[in-house]
Amino acid sequence: MGAGKSAVGRELAQRLQWPRHDTDEMVRAKLKMTIAEIFERQGEAAFRLAEAEVLRRIPSAPPNIVVTGGGVLLRDENAALLALLGNRVWLDADEELLWERASRRDSRPLLRQPNPRENFSALFRNRQPVYRAAADHRVDITGQTIAEVATAVMKVL
Repeated sequence: MGAGKSAVGRELAQRLQWPRHDTDEMVRAKLKMTIAEIFERQGEAAFRLAEAEVLRRIPSAPPNIVVTGGGVLLRDENAALLALLGNRVWLDADEELLWERASRRDSRPLLRQPNPRENFSALFRNRQPVYRAAADHRVDITGQTIAEVATAVMKVL
């Protein structure tokens, strides 16, 4: 959360002229609601299920750019699906930078908690090992523009 996945995905799609599949956008279109509305009306479990369903629809034939939400790897099925789609790049930074960026928007359902900072820290700690285990490549986004991150991603691929 806050790493700039969607913006980097758009930049890569523009540069490479590859199809981009953003799972958050696909889930919103499928359920005809914002992500915040999905979480509020149907819950996180319904969102995660829809996320898995849209992942299954992404063509496995490369080249593709697949942009996922930060919690996509919480389901083992999704990690396996992503592995079939190609190289997985983890956009990483230290917790403080990611918190600063994620907290700029009030539309993030997982931060709509009594103590959003504490919840973010827990998500960060719990997700780090999952990302580390699933990633084929890690790109540190600290101090980089979207264009610079896109260039770094292209280099590791």
